[in-house]
Amino acid sequence: MNNKSKLYYLVPCGIFYLAVPLIYMIVGDFPSRTVLKEILSLATVGAFFLFLGQFYLSRINTVTLKGQNYSKVVKLHKIIGYVCIPIIFLHPFFIVLPRYFEASLDPVDAFWLILTTFDSKGIILGLIAMALMILIGITAILRKRIHMKYKTWRTMHAFLSLAFIFVATWHAVDLGRHMDTFFSEYTIFMSSIGVVFLMRTYFFNNENKEKTHEE
Repeated sequence: MNNKSKLYYLVPCGIFYLAVPLIYMIVGDFPSRTVLKEILSLATVGAFFLFLGQFYLSRINTVTLKGQNYSKVVKLHKIIGYVCIPIIFLHPFFIVLPRYFEASLDPVDAFWLILTTFDSKGIILGLIAMALMILIGITAILRKRIHMKYKTWRTMHAFLSLAFIFVATWHAVDLGRHMDTFFSEYTIFMSSIGVVFLMRTYFFNNENKEKTHEE
């Protein structure tokens, strides 16, 4: 198998976790907005779906990644995480940023309103997802300093990611402006794939006895 063929596993990831969502947002029948708002929406949704793709690009995906160089897969997994987490973290700021160019509610007031509106289920879910994402990022960066066995950390990382995906997906479906019936079902379906990978690895895979090592 040559080096080029080893990259074939990236094709379904690129198509289903990035191309389909972004193309649907562009060509779908949604109310038009300013270019800035659309760019920020595309960046946020793209980062979210790539985050969903992290389950695909990890050791728990033994179906399509069998025989691949896992060190390269894990490296790509880390790079995507380091890029996507800041984008998703800045998501609330992206919502209010265009207000700097509009005659509407002050951006700072709008941002504070988002963070303190506890009567909205969608916003509460978003805040919980944000907290989980920060915890994922911190524990990933400080992994070698928290004196935890790698296998234990890896399990914790997987379940924190699972909790984030569940809450973030619920938040996106509840508040996302592009979440019509098709996009909502597609988002839930792609999230469910990650759940299947995880459940298969930790609960139903009797062959998952091999030693796990650090990259």
